[in-house]
Amino acid sequence: MQGTTSPQFNAAGAGGVLLAVLAVCVGIGVLVGWAVGSGAVGALFGAVVGILGGIAAVYIRYGNMS
Repeated sequence: MQGTTSPQFNAAGAGGVLLAVLAVCVGIGVLVGWAVGSGAVGALFGAVVGILGGIAAVYIRYGNMS
């Protein structure tokens, strides 16, 4: 009899999701900041949003692993 397999948490996959969301948000922030006059400020706001968004994305992807 074969047992059921439980899903495994993949740390590299979670890191990839976090990094991808962060990079996209920083990129969007730079573009918006550049459009209004300061790409650096846009990148800063994009990084803050990206960190929070990345954490949320990882939680959504891997949060229900029970």
